[in-house]
Amino acid sequence: MRVAAEPPAKPRLLMLNKPFDVLTQFSDDQGRATLKDYVDVPGVYPAGRLDRDSEGLLLLTNDGRLQARISDPRHKMAKTYWVQVEGEPSPEQLEQVRSGVVLKDGPTQPAQARRIPEPDIWPRQPPVRFRKSVPTAWLEMTIYEGRNRQVRRMTAAVGLPTLRLIRVRIGPWSLEGLAPGQWRELDPKNY
Repeated sequence: MRVAAEPPAKPRLLMLNKPFDVLTQFSDDQGRATLKDYVDVPGVYPAGRLDRDSEGLLLLTNDGRLQARISDPRHKMAKTYWVQVEGEPSPEQLEQVRSGVVLKDGPTQPAQARRIPEPDIWPRQPPVRFRKSVPTAWLEMTIYEGRNRQVRRMTAAVGLPTLRLIRVRIGPWSLEGLAPGQWRELDPKNY
């Protein structure tokens, strides 16, 4: 007697505005905040990483092919960040980022980088440390790789340490309209 195989799970795609200080995983043996504290959907997992000290758009799916398309650098899916940096970026520093920066693990691909006005966004808890004597600026950066802490390492390499990092876009998906900790389901067939 043959037992019928279970039908594959319905493909799901969620977008979450990951708050600061939340791990991009569903469990932690040290009691830190995780995705489980925000997303109660079984069977989905992150498509890529977003560091604990970074905020913003995180995609979750139960579809392995979609997960690979989003996170594998071979697919060159653009990831856009708003980056608050310490210091006043010079044209030369921005050009270094645009040309690619040499890091310990090799040169990065060229990135898009431009200065932007301070975005109208939610306050971070805890707030970024403010120092009267040190100016800060906001950049919008788009990268096509996904190395560990890449944006932070790129800005540091050109003398502009990152103070706050928010991912606002991955490919066609935008963070727009989601408050920190909120998520919504998307139709994976549209992507």
